[in-house]
Amino acid sequence: MSTVIDIASWVLLVAGGFFSVVGALGLVRMPDFITRMHSASVTDTLGAGLVLLGLMLQAGWTL
Repeated sequence: MSTVIDIASWVLLVAGGFFSVVGALGLVRMPDFITRMHSASVTDTLGAGLVLLGLMLQAGWTL
């Protein structure tokens, strides 16, 4: 079971990092301020959530 949790947490961490990089690329590629702000906020929120979930799995369920 520990291996499954480790794999799931690493998948979440990599996916979160991917979405954060995509959000950063959106800042460079979008034409004006509003679309830059929208692309960064959507992808960075998802990326941060996935990273936090992956870190929660890495830390375990106990405090």
